[in-house]
Amino acid sequence: MLKAESNDRKENEHHRLAPPRHVAIIMDGNGRWAKKRLLPKIAGHKKGVKVVRKSIQAAKDMGVKYLTLYAFSSENWNRPHEEVHALMGLLQHYLKKEVRELHEKNIKITFIGDRSQLNQPIIDLIEESEKKTKANTELELIIAMNYGGQAEIVRAAKLIAEKVKSGELKSEDITEKMIGQHLYTANIPDPDLIIRTSGEQRLSNFLLWQAAYSEFVFMDLLWPDFTEDSLAHAITEYHKRDRRYGARS
Repeated sequence: MLKAESNDRKENEHHRLAPPRHVAIIMDGNGRWAKKRLLPKIAGHKKGVKVVRKSIQAAKDMGVKYLTLYAFSSENWNRPHEEVHALMGLLQHYLKKEVRELHEKNIKITFIGDRSQLNQPIIDLIEESEKKTKANTELELIIAMNYGGQAEIVRAAKLIAEKVKSGELKSEDITEKMIGQHLYTANIPDPDLIIRTSGEQRLSNFLLWQAAYSEFVFMDLLWPDFTEDSLAHAITEYHKRDRRYGARS
């Protein structure tokens, strides 16, 4: 009895601590969630979108200032055409339907990733949502769309190489900070906490540079089953970590 009360006190103490400033989530398991229920994959993705809405609100309520969601990786183009088409349709529907509400909640929307492969209607919606919400300050929602961490680093290297070639920079001026300033996330702090659902324990090409000192919480549940309590649990786990950044505690 005393041990249970002690554990409850510890949980409450972690909840009172300041939340991680930046939480990033690899939302995995929509297809498996649908398969378990003998439903088409799109049913899992639709359920996943509903969970996105609740998770954004939960992060905002908990005081998180930056929330990055891995929506579509550069490797996801290799999925069946029908599934990719359905995912793009869901994104368009989401942006048309949700941006007004997110704006009313003072949430800023930022997209990271290569937009060149997206169709023009989606690009237009992305640009409109970013423009509409750019002055909002309660929470910054970062959506990784057609994003790959390795490609992002290559892109940054090319941008810096062009500046060296033009004489704007010298090779000895290149630092870790400078590389960070040429990433998609140049004005966004690195994630403190990265959550992955579905039981898989890998980054899958997500925020490779930015995750150098992130804490990881891998959750053995599928994304459509993720709840506010799941987020609270991950943050509690985060607070149990000793973040030394390579130094001694």
